[in-house]
Amino acid sequence: MSRFIIITTSTDFEQRVRLAVSDGLHGSVQRLPESAINGAPHDIMHIDPAEPPEVVLLGPGVSTDEALKLATVMDLQFPEVSVILAADSSPDLVLTAMRSGIRDIVSPGADTPTIRVMLERACLSSAGRRRGLSVQGNSEHETGRVIAVMSPKGGVGKTTVATNLAMGLGKVAPMSVVIVDLDVQFGDVASALSLSPEHTLVDAVTGAAAHDAMVLKAFLTVHSGGVYALCAPSNPNEADLVTADHISYLIAQLATEFKYVIVDTAPGLGELALATLEQATDAVWVVGMDIPSIKGLRNGLGVLHELGLIPQGRHVVLNFANRHAGLNIQDIEATIRVPVDVVIPLSSALPFATNKGVPLLQEGPRSPASKNLRKLVERFEPEVSSHMRKQLHRRVVVS
Repeated sequence: MSRFIIITTSTDFEQRVRLAVSDGLHGSVQRLPESAINGAPHDIMHIDPAEPPEVVLLGPGVSTDEALKLATVMDLQFPEVSVILAADSSPDLVLTAMRSGIRDIVSPGADTPTIRVMLERACLSSAGRRRGLSVQGNSEHETGRVIAVMSPKGGVGKTTVATNLAMGLGKVAPMSVVIVDLDVQFGDVASALSLSPEHTLVDAVTGAAAHDAMVLKAFLTVHSGGVYALCAPSNPNEADLVTADHISYLIAQLATEFKYVIVDTAPGLGELALATLEQATDAVWVVGMDIPSIKGLRNGLGVLHELGLIPQGRHVVLNFANRHAGLNIQDIEATIRVPVDVVIPLSSALPFATNKGVPLLQEGPRSPASKNLRKLVERFEPEVSSHMRKQLHRRVVVS
């Protein structure tokens, strides 16, 4: 159960906190006197050993300087606890607070629904930190699987494949999947998932989230399908704010927090895509059934082979497959010089689902397209046996 401790002189703020907790959050709220701000974190944490706190709110009426001091020590001794400061924020205070270990800042006049959302986010952050600390003590810890979804040309349905892969893996590992839209100018993961993100990729790599994985998680958008999303900026002019170094660090952060990190890259081999491939465990290459797309993939794979940037996990997806297109699988494989692993047939269901903003694997009808998308998802399921792994590149046909 969540446990909340508040240190404040404001009974009105305390009441709003209690109402927020009673509105669907589990646990109790305990108020401590203002003098507790000068106490030791150990005393606060062990008031009730049977129910240690997850969130400590430093409310109105306490000294900001003392609150920052307490947060600094708390962050060192009890990093799993989310400390929240109620204060009128300014850019300088936000930076100082984040450096001190404050996880969030809320206005002293915030209404109950706002406080509830903040507390819920703080509980998720606390739970994530506890898992992270537990994992750090395990020498066999493995970071998440980083899956780069790539295409040499645009218009081959790369984002459709990426979002359906996210939805499928979200059913395998709920709340352990994040999809990142790395098409910083014209990414459309948000529209493909019917999301209206409050924060975007730029916020995640240029603000406080860039220095703290738990703050970063609060910047992600939650999808009802059980996945997180980090969407591209809405303004293409912001693309220049995102660098390859930003992406390298971002992916490393996310891989420590999520079992699957799916990166929907921009078409081509830009510097952000190359930065992704440097950390990717897998690459899903999406190719259409047309000569420019096929030749583009061949050339792209050749360049990456020379650079040594082809991940160990390779998955080639042929999209919009149609046996009346004048090409067959053998033609395509002979050109790209690697096997085609998954074939997604031409289907009216896919563009309909994309326009609706509901991926086919979220709630779509049974169809050859959804069946083969599930085959792609199965390639990443942890229970895939070693025997099946040896046959990951078996020959496929266009039906």
